[in-house]
Amino acid sequence: MNIYVDENIPLVTVQSLRRMGHNVFDNRGTSKEGMSDEKLWRIVQRRKCLFITTDRGFASYRYEHHYGILIVCLRQPNKQKIHERVMISINQFMVDEWPGQLVVMRDNVKSVWSGER
Repeated sequence: MNIYVDENIPLVTVQSLRRMGHNVFDNRGTSKEGMSDEKLWRIVQRRKCLFITTDRGFASYRYEHHYGILIVCLRQPNKQKIHERVMISINQFMVDEWPGQLVVMRDNVKSVWSGER
């Protein structure tokens, strides 16, 4: 699966996803680092990627056509907790279930919205 991770997703997560066989795009250390959310969203869509972030603002794109959005939203985030929540989500859904789906992983709760309006 094509996955694009936002800069706030730990490198250990990127490495784990790649070991699982996913094609993971990460703009850390490139000229694209720090770009606006709007530009980032356009790149994610052009590449047809599941997008993984901790930025709740991307939930606003849930009604647009997309290839999946995973938002990790924790009270006291740290690299390990973010990594664990991403890996739980990736393992709960099949590749063909992600398009059009928004998943918000909180500390103890998972919320899922499917499809476009």
